[in-house]
Amino acid sequence: MDGVIATTGQHAYTIKEAAALTGLPASTLRYYESIGVIAPVGRGESSGHRVYTDDDMNLLVGVACLAATGMSVADMRRYVANGALGAAAASEQITLLEERLERLADEARLIKIREQYVAIKIAFWRATAAGDDANAQRLAAEARTLAQQIKPAK
Repeated sequence: MDGVIATTGQHAYTIKEAAALTGLPASTLRYYESIGVIAPVGRGESSGHRVYTDDDMNLLVGVACLAATGMSVADMRRYVANGALGAAAASEQITLLEERLERLADEARLIKIREQYVAIKIAFWRATAAGDDANAQRLAAEARTLAQQIKPAK
């Protein structure tokens, strides 16, 4: 499609094009619209199919980035709604983003621990294969200590 909408001068994108440009599946675009993460998208006059404008695409790229951070759908909905309020909602926007930043830092910390655990287990099995029982036992103890810090992914 990638035509130009005559009245606004904006480009028009099909759902397939919007999905390709945002990295979000078409089903997710429809879902986000149905639950209010994004406003209802305009429809083509003759086809009735969704027509995404440049403004829609800018919003969708931002939503795709928020989704990639693991932000919940409810928080994305709040974030997008607050965006329309501008400076009046800045405090809540900052809070939403700070909370997401803290969760990402926690996830990064846990990933580091998991990486250390796997590295220790590799070293354990290398020591075991080499017949170095003392080193293997030391590494097993380290692995047990790290295992206590690893929380299952939710």
